Amino acid sequence: MADAFSTGWARRARLAAVRLYLVTDDATPAGRLPSVVRAAVAGGVDAVQLRRKGVPWPELVPLARACRRAAHEGGALFFVNDHVELALEVDADGVHLGQEDQPLAAARARVGAARLLGASTHAAVQAAAAVAGGADYVAAGPVHATPTKAGRPAVGLGYVTAAAAIATCPVVAIGGLDLGNAAAAIGAGADAVAVVRAICAAPDPGAAAANLRRELLAAAATGVATR
Repeated sequence: MADAFSTGWARRARLAAVRLYLVTDDATPAGRLPSVVRAAVAGGVDAVQLRRKGVPWPELVPLARACRRAAHEGGALFFVNDHVELALEVDADGVHLGQEDQPLAAARARVGAARLLGASTHAAVQAAAAVAGGADYVAAGPVHATPTKAGRPAVGLGYVTAAAAIATCPVVAIGGLDLGNAAAAIGAGADAVAVVRAICAAPDPGAAAANLRRELLAAAATGVATR
């Protein structure tokens, strides 16, 4: 699988099929994180984002390489959060950018057309701007209050539906989602669901991923999704 995502076409084709997206946490020790990623991907995670807030990107290179390898071995896409330089250094499939990060156009100029760009959005105007700016996917959230985004108000499922109506690219619901409520995000119009603690903090990350994926696929199969 090492060369499976060597082109922009292959990456975008894989992105279109993503249903379960893992964003790593800050609590899992770096030495254990690649094994968590490997287990989660084996359980059904389609995309992995390395997110280590506050750590300078050069210090993340060894960890990013190990997590990329673990993701690719199982056929999952690998993203890094914030750092275009890190994505280029480790040959990540893409970069995820927040509203306070560099503009999408500037990131695209750095990473080229072959890598993917994701954008966090919290309101319809941001979703529209992300699509216009060339985002390959839009993250909509936080759906529920979450310590991962401390202090940011929840936007609810209504915003997921609004983002799905605006976006011409995949919409990934994120924020306080777990086995009990992830299917509702698919029902609200999301193409995929991103989780952090529901997998990283689980006693068995692989089993947690498998259970989540089963719920998401069941929700999509019932036809409750809006697109």
